This record gives sequence, C-alpha cells and structure tokens, in this order.
Amino acid sequence: MGEREESIAAALDQVGPRLQELRKRRGLTLAELAAGTGVSKSTLSRLETGQRRPSLELLLPLARAHRVPLDDLVGAPETGDPRIRLRPRRVNGRTVVPLTRRRGTTHAWKIIVPREFSVPEPRTHTGTEWIYVLSGRLRLLLGERELDLGPGEIAEFDTRIPHWFGSDGEHEAEILSIFDLEGERAHTRTHTAAR
Repeated sequence: MGEREESIAAALDQVGPRLQELRKRRGLTLAELAAGTGVSKSTLSRLETGQRRPSLELLLPLARAHRVPLDDLVGAPETGDPRIRLRPRRVNGRTVVPLTRRRGTTHAWKIIVPREFSVPEPRTHTGTEWIYVLSGRLRLLLGERELDLGPGEIAEFDTRIPHWFGSDGEHEAEILSIFDLEGERAHTRTHTAAR
C-alpha cells in the first residue's frame, strides 16, 4: 500500500470516532439520529465502530444533521488562505456576516438588525448564544423576560429557552453573536462591558 492509500485509510479510520463524538456531544441516541437522517440505526452503529466504511451517501446527511462541514467528518486538513471572506447575506430579515469558517460547533456572526425587525417570533433549539451589542438598541425576549440592551451590553443564554432578539421598533442594532451547539451551560446575564 502506497503512502497516499495509507493516508486515506487512516483518515477513514477516524470517521467513526468523530461521528460518535459529535452524536454524544449533542446528546443524541442512535435512534434519534437515525430518525433525523434516514440512515438506519444499525448502519450508524457500524459506522461509529468502524465495521462499515463511510461513503458520501452516508456522510452527507450526517454532516447536515450535525451542522458541520463534510471536511470535519473526514478530518480534511486546513489549506489555503486563512483569511475569512466576509460575505453578507440576508437571513430572516437581518443582515448576517459570518466571522468564522463553519468548523466545529461554535459559529460567530456580525448581525445588523433593521428597525423594522420588531415582531417577536420566539424559538428554541440546542445550544448557547452570546450576544454583544455594538451599536443601537436590541430587544431580547428570553422566556418570560424582556430585556433592552444597549451598546456594550452582553447577554448569554441557553437557546433551549424560548428566545427572540430584534429591534425595539425605533433603532437599528448592530451586534456580535457567538453560537455554540454544545450548549452545556444554561444561564443568562446582562451587563455593561468595561469601557
């Protein structure tokens, strides 16, 4: 076996442990993951234990389910330009600029919330979110609480709590958001950052 083939075999051998770690980190059972991906429970088990070789048809739905790039599942090395190209896009009425590559479970964004984005639509999902207000006023609904955040204020919360953030109806807001899928901590705090 040549060096290239050995390298490919070694990368494929690591897919199973990576899949198992991602599933456990997210607190999913094999049955829950099977229901969410359409991949059978027995196939998932064999992938995780290395009894089945991974294929693109199996890895694509798993990458989607875990919200990670396919590269993370196969351990592809980082290559190329380390700079992040800021490409703003519109998401749910807000301008979102990714500040990190989609690696692992933590993602960072700069978000511009327009004044018109003021009708609450609370939602829940697994994870923890951290928000820092750069400018303007931000309205944050968190369960039964409503908070008004200004420049320099920070909120960190468990996203399993029904939440929504948007404009106060009068001001645009510019924020930094860091979202972590692991969400092991469940607390809320707001304070003004040291100036």
